Amino acid sequence: MLLLLALGIVYLAAELFTNALEHIGERLGVSEGVTGSVFAAVGTAMPETIVPMVAILAGGAAESVNRDVGLGAILGAPFMLGTLSFGLMAFFAGRKRGWHARFKPESGGLNRDLRVFMLAFSLVIGAALLPEGWESAKIAFATALFLTYFLYVLKTIQASRALVDEGHSTEADSPLYVSRLLGDGMPAVVLQLLCGLTLLVVGARVFVDGVQQASALFGVSALVIALLVVPVATELPEKVNSILWIRRGRDTLAFGNITGAMVFQSTIIPAAGMLLMPWHFSDIHAAAAVLLAVLGVAWLWLISRASWFRPIALLLNAGLYLLFVAVVILY
Repeated sequence: MLLLLALGIVYLAAELFTNALEHIGERLGVSEGVTGSVFAAVGTAMPETIVPMVAILAGGAAESVNRDVGLGAILGAPFMLGTLSFGLMAFFAGRKRGWHARFKPESGGLNRDLRVFMLAFSLVIGAALLPEGWESAKIAFATALFLTYFLYVLKTIQASRALVDEGHSTEADSPLYVSRLLGDGMPAVVLQLLCGLTLLVVGARVFVDGVQQASALFGVSALVIALLVVPVATELPEKVNSILWIRRGRDTLAFGNITGAMVFQSTIIPAAGMLLMPWHFSDIHAAAAVLLAVLGVAWLWLISRASWFRPIALLLNAGLYLLFVAVVILY
C-alpha cells in the first residue's frame, strides 16, 4: 500500500515539477540542456542526496551500518541512473514511439555530460584505491570533484546561448498548472516548482519506507539494500520526469535530466562522502555496482555516436541492472 501511495505522489510531483521547470527555462531563455542537465538534475537529486547524508551524519545505528547505507546510496545513485533509469526510459519510448525510432537529444550537451561523468567517476574510483591514512590525497580528490562540477555547470551555461540561437531553447508544452488559481507570473511558477520538489522528496521518502519494510523480510545486508533498493525510490523523480519528457519527444530534456543527475551524483555527493567517512569498495556488491554503472554509460556513449541510438539498443542498460540482481542473489 505504501508503495502505491508513493508512486502516486511521485507521479503527481513530477508533473508539477517538469511543467514548472519548462516555464522557468522558457522565461529565462536558456537551452533545454541547461533546463534538463542543471535545473532538473539538481532539483530531482535532492532525495538521493538526503539519504546518504542522513545515514552518515544522523547516526542512530551502528557505525558500520551507517557507513554501508551511506556508501551504498552514494554508489547506487549513478548505478541506478546508468542502468535501470535508461532502460525504463527506453522501454516507454519504444512503446510510445516505436522500438526503432531514433533518439535525437542535443548531442553536444549529452557528450559533455558523459565525458564529465567518466572523468569524475574515475576520480571516485581512484580515491577508493588510496592506502589508509592518505587523508591529504583524499581531500585533493574531493576538491577536484567539487571543482569539476563547478566547471561543468559553467560550461553548460556558456553553451546555452548558441544552442538557443540554433533552436534548442526550452519551450513549455502546456500552460502552467496553477495558472487558473494564481495566474502565470514568476511567483506562481516558483511556487509550483517548490510544491513539486517537496512532493518529490516526500514521495521518495514514503517509497523508501515501503521498500525497506518489504525488503526486511528477505534479510539482506544494509549495503545491498542501499545499492539495490534505496536508489529505486530516490531515483524515482529522475525516472518519472524523463519518462514524461521522452514520451513527449523532448529527448534533450529527458536525457539531460538523467545524465546531468549522474554528473551531480558522481561529483558533489562522493566528494562529501569521502570527506566524511572511510572511502573503500571492498564489498563485491559495491564493486559490481561501480563496474556496471561505467558499462552502462560506456554503452550509451557508444550507441549515441552510431546509427542504432534507438530504444531497442538502450534496453541493454536495464539488462545490466538485472545482472546486478543476479550477482546479489548468487553472492
